[in-house]
Amino acid sequence: MGTTLTNQNSIQEEIKSRLKSGNACSHSVQNLLSSSLLSRNLKIEIYRTIILPVVLYGCETWLLTLREERRLRVFENRGLRRIFRLKSDEVTREWRKLHNEELNYLYSPPIVWVIKSRRIRLAGHEVRMGEKRGVFRLLVGKPKGKRPLGRPSRWEDNTRQIFRKWDVEVWTGSSWVRIGTGGGHL
Repeated sequence: MGTTLTNQNSIQEEIKSRLKSGNACSHSVQNLLSSSLLSRNLKIEIYRTIILPVVLYGCETWLLTLREERRLRVFENRGLRRIFRLKSDEVTREWRKLHNEELNYLYSPPIVWVIKSRRIRLAGHEVRMGEKRGVFRLLVGKPKGKRPLGRPSRWEDNTRQIFRKWDVEVWTGSSWVRIGTGGGHL
């Protein structure tokens, strides 16, 4: 599918490659994003339909660490600053850059949230496929061998954390289980 895999199961190179492609795509539409002739809503649609799909291709399989989440937020904030430009400060009447919190208020959903929601959607598709399909066996299977030292996380563990945080119901093959504050577990 065009994704980069390493023998250490690290997704850093894939995310770096996606961000590089996103920067190239963003550079190609830079004139549109910085134009004063286009409305802010149109610039946001350009960002959502042209730049984000390039960056988020295959993101359902990514296992995000805090470092990768930060890199993705930095990419997103840089792109949004091109769209929203400068803001006049009411007190000093000087022009200044928008703060990250202001960008988050003006644009939603954040890129990390989009990745996590796509991962939940993929997990739902895989679970509904049935136990005889290969994709389902990959989802619930346990690979043989030892995992590397440190605190390596698995896609399944990371997805369960999202389920718990968002209080999501999950089909376990025989019944629905609520993951999160309501109790239950996979």
